[in-house]
Amino acid sequence: MTFGLIGKSLAHSFSPQYFAEKFKLLNLKGYSYLAFPLTQITDFPDLLMQHPNIAGLNVTIPYKEDIMPFLDGIDPEADRIGAVNTILVTKNRRLVGYNTDVIGFLKPIENNMSDFKQALVLGTGGASKSVVYALKTNHVNVDVVSRSGKKGFVYNNIKDLSSYDLIVNCTPLGMHPNEYTYPELPYNTLHAKQTLYDLVYNPSETVFLRHGIKHDCRIINGFDMLKEQAEASWRIWMNEN
Repeated sequence: MTFGLIGKSLAHSFSPQYFAEKFKLLNLKGYSYLAFPLTQITDFPDLLMQHPNIAGLNVTIPYKEDIMPFLDGIDPEADRIGAVNTILVTKNRRLVGYNTDVIGFLKPIENNMSDFKQALVLGTGGASKSVVYALKTNHVNVDVVSRSGKKGFVYNNIKDLSSYDLIVNCTPLGMHPNEYTYPELPYNTLHAKQTLYDLVYNPSETVFLRHGIKHDCRIINGFDMLKEQAEASWRIWMNEN
């Protein structure tokens, strides 16, 4: 039985090793998890033809939104979010999209949700949509920023971060091999009562998070989120298989 990950640049992805170790731990013979880099999302149907034994897929940057028209069905929550990171291939070969990023994102902060009244979310892609949905369903007010200002504020328009209880980086800025990159914000306005949450997990401590450390903020990287969303994906696949 084959599972896998689709995205654009997957050389340093977390999922293949995570699931390989999981299959070994559970003594599952004949199970594999492969990385399937796609130059463009229109290559997706050819991938399915080339690998007819695929039972489930994860979806990462930049295809969490673009994959949706290729699916036969979408879970209602994923449809409301507008992004899919998990695909179930049913026994009759229907493709059903789900979103487990919300579960993954909330897990590391679920015991602290009452601390967050105002959040700043960096980026407007599929991961950002999941984060915004997760926060708003927990009654957190959210502002969204991007480099272009599309669907939110431009980074340069943010002059003061002090009013935000939670700041979440949903962009790939800082991700290996571009560890030197980071969202350009007025980090000098941070203070110790804030939480900085970076969805990037490699490296474990990004420049974005180091700015938070400098100002005694609580910091969270993306590793626990990845584990939780992977486990949620696994439960979806196993309920079918």
